[in-house]
Amino acid sequence: MTGTNTEDSGPPSDRTTRSLYIAIIGLMLGMFLAMLDNLIVGTALPTIVGELGGINRLSWVVTAYTLATAAATPIWGKLGDLYGRKGMFMASIVIFLIGSMLSGLAQNINELIGFRAVQGLGAGGLMVGAFAIIGDLVPPRERGRFQAIIGGMMPVAFVGGPLLGGFLTDHLSWRWAFYVNVPLGAVALLVTGLGMHLHTPHIKARIDYLGALLLTVGIVALTLVASWGGTEYPWASAQVIGLAVLSVVALAGFVFAEQRAPEPILPLRLFRNRNFTVAQILSFLVGAAMFGAVNFLPQYLQDVKGASATASGLWMLPLMFGMLAVMLTVGQLIMRNGRYRIYPIIGGALLTAGMLVMLLLKVNTGIVLASALTLVAGLGMGFIMQNTTLITQNSVTLRDMGAASGAVTLFRTIGGSLGIALLGSIFTSRLEHTLTGRLGEKAGHAIASGGTHVTPAILSTLPEPVQEAFKAGVTSGLHGTLIGGAILAFLGFVVAFLVREVPLRGGPAAVKEAAATEAELVEPVI
Repeated sequence: MTGTNTEDSGPPSDRTTRSLYIAIIGLMLGMFLAMLDNLIVGTALPTIVGELGGINRLSWVVTAYTLATAAATPIWGKLGDLYGRKGMFMASIVIFLIGSMLSGLAQNINELIGFRAVQGLGAGGLMVGAFAIIGDLVPPRERGRFQAIIGGMMPVAFVGGPLLGGFLTDHLSWRWAFYVNVPLGAVALLVTGLGMHLHTPHIKARIDYLGALLLTVGIVALTLVASWGGTEYPWASAQVIGLAVLSVVALAGFVFAEQRAPEPILPLRLFRNRNFTVAQILSFLVGAAMFGAVNFLPQYLQDVKGASATASGLWMLPLMFGMLAVMLTVGQLIMRNGRYRIYPIIGGALLTAGMLVMLLLKVNTGIVLASALTLVAGLGMGFIMQNTTLITQNSVTLRDMGAASGAVTLFRTIGGSLGIALLGSIFTSRLEHTLTGRLGEKAGHAIASGGTHVTPAILSTLPEPVQEAFKAGVTSGLHGTLIGGAILAFLGFVVAFLVREVPLRGGPAAVKEAAATEAELVEPVI
């Protein structure tokens, strides 16, 4: 690589507080798009798959998005490092909006899955770009004071997203769950374009296309194994075994290619840092548990408890508020004392307990109690989510901030993609098993495979035995995802103990301590 990346020289000393806050607001708007989309779509999803058909492919509406995000994330991160984060961030917004419009126009479930993948390509750049630019602008020790801004955006997304998604679905159409991104994206582009001032490097370098291709093939094949194994095809079938072999070969080839690429999309040298490696494992496990299990809660609330799309958003507020309250509190505590190791450990324990507590959700569970049972899982998420990013960014130099931010988002989204695929196949299998057991092979399979369209509104008009069978099947499927989520969360709890309390950058004392222990930071994980 030639040239100097002036973005990596650290925040300029003459940057005004006003311009910094404008830049941060622009970044938050971009992140808001990605956060809002998943939350809006979550409450609209039961109606979407009911109208377009294919409840057996429900998980793929989310998996396509997260899979594309995972594949694109390291590429966006590297492009930002090489050619300027601002331009790449704005380009990702444009791609995200194109995918949003196409998703709103989808006429069948296959089209929607494909267009959600386009959205995911843009979303990968939104998250990694925002995290990397924040890492450039603000030292880790000082980021706590910007939690107020982040906290101002996230309640709107986490609380307003499900409510807005439900409102649009109930009163307009589920298609507006995607169209609503357009005006928000236009504002994000305007604020970012006019209010963010970063030095753009002029660098000539080669993009690691081979690494990107091998990583994408490996992730897609592995996700298909998780999704199809035991449902579409037997685990011992040629299709599943072939995909598993392809995944192993592609991922091994990716590691080989990254060791020789001049500008690898995921520099393997970063994994010599213990905390960096542990943070990626933790991101993967928690992403799988969180996205894999929680995405099926709206299905339970709407199909089993009879809540409208809007009401299901309201009933998930304990989970959302619990997560947000912890995130804001932990951010302030870290700002004051610089300590962070204990929080992922607490979060892993609470998330595991939260998944197990939600096993109390039954067909006849009162809706108020059902809502309250989601609180513990939300508290656990709050302790973990931002801390994995903080640990990752504190473990690398500013030059690698984009690649590192891409890595933590990559592993979280890969975990989410595999979690949704694997736990989604468990959900579908248990749903179909219950339906065929109660309604017979033909009728049960027709409903589970999407041959019979069942939206929450249509469900209430069906004969009582069909309603009871469907509700029992959805509840059984949810329990399967929660058990799987609890196992993944417990593994995350164990891994969290490997985090080392390395001083955060920012402040003379912390910088001095970090310099003194620099040699230690590259010790092996074990």
